[in-house]
Amino acid sequence: MAMKKDGKIWTAGMDNAFAGQTLTSLDLIQKTSDQKTTAVLPEVWVLKIGGQSVMDRGREAVFPIMEELVAAKDAGIQFVLGTGGGTRARHVYAQALDLNMPTGMLAKLGSGIPIQNARMLQMLMAKHGGIMVYDDDFEKLPMYLRTGCMPIMSGMPPNEFWEKSARVGRIPPNRTDAGVYLMGEFLGAKGVIYIKDEDGLYTDDPKKDPDAKFIPEITAEELIANKQDDLVVERVVLEYMQRAKHMKEIRIINGTKKGNITAALNGESVGTRIYSDS
Repeated sequence: MAMKKDGKIWTAGMDNAFAGQTLTSLDLIQKTSDQKTTAVLPEVWVLKIGGQSVMDRGREAVFPIMEELVAAKDAGIQFVLGTGGGTRARHVYAQALDLNMPTGMLAKLGSGIPIQNARMLQMLMAKHGGIMVYDDDFEKLPMYLRTGCMPIMSGMPPNEFWEKSARVGRIPPNRTDAGVYLMGEFLGAKGVIYIKDEDGLYTDDPKKDPDAKFIPEITAEELIANKQDDLVVERVVLEYMQRAKHMKEIRIINGTKKGNITAALNGESVGTRIYSDS
């Protein structure tokens, strides 16, 4: 029964910790911050197939990776695949910037390219159980996995026009690396693995700097403090890791080297491990 309480509309029987609160109270937020959250799919891996590093390289890179993923699935390993945008996404960002489009418009335009890559990957893997999953079908992941499917999604988070402005520039800070990571964090997944064409993280882009040194392990805090000019993963992911409930580490591997994906899914130390101490 609705009634007035302290000048506000109130419903009897709804007394709780948030009653009468604005949800901006720092004291209230702190009191509720230590609660554990449910791991929705704790035995499922979340993987990202790089757009520029894998999909743009075509058959030579995609087919061997696809074969290794199918073998992992047949061995009973469950995973969800997210796709990157690659060169075509970079092209649309450049065009939109030239036309003075705001960040939200860039995010909207860029979201279409990972979907194209996901659709191509799904068709290639359809005979092995590959199934396209859109945002509205996300809750169906458990059913798809139980029936032996390989769910394939765009890695782009569905912020689109509501994308946050970047601290510097107008390129959307939350792109496919962030979307895949946030999916893993929500699911309380077994781990998040980024499948690229480099062995992992280097002190600089090894394609441009032959003297760049490989980094097998580093904390997100150190990586942010280093202020490295170019990174193999979106910087916002490092920020999210520091306040995560489940996903305190990620792994970056070279999927073009046969056996790396299988090794990573079996918990072996390949590529670069980035983790948070906080």
